[in-house]
Amino acid sequence: MSESKQDTLPAVDLTAEAAEKARQFMAEEDLLPESAGLRVSVLPGGCSGFQYGLNIEEKPRDDDEVRVSHGIRLFIDPFSLQYLSGTVIGYASSFQGSGFTFNNPNAAGGCGCGSSFAV
Repeated sequence: MSESKQDTLPAVDLTAEAAEKARQFMAEEDLLPESAGLRVSVLPGGCSGFQYGLNIEEKPRDDDEVRVSHGIRLFIDPFSLQYLSGTVIGYASSFQGSGFTFNNPNAAGGCGCGSSFAV
């Protein structure tokens, strides 16, 4: 029995707080976590070379890797997956604002905005 690609790559995970927030956003858009998911992507740009993208989508694309973390489906395209393996996505709230955070072991550097990184 051969290993699947998902078995050989480190996971992309959500914290419990991030999963709950994603669940709330899906409910606001009348989407079910059983079919919809959170698209996690890496896009060229940002002040450090790459930036993270998060969107709620109804279904995965044909070439997406689909992962599940805390009951939330994560849709990740092949380009992004190479930069996201091992990443933990959290959710933080403070007096200065709230939003999703990325703890990415592949990032060699970043900037103060928290959504841009270099490899």
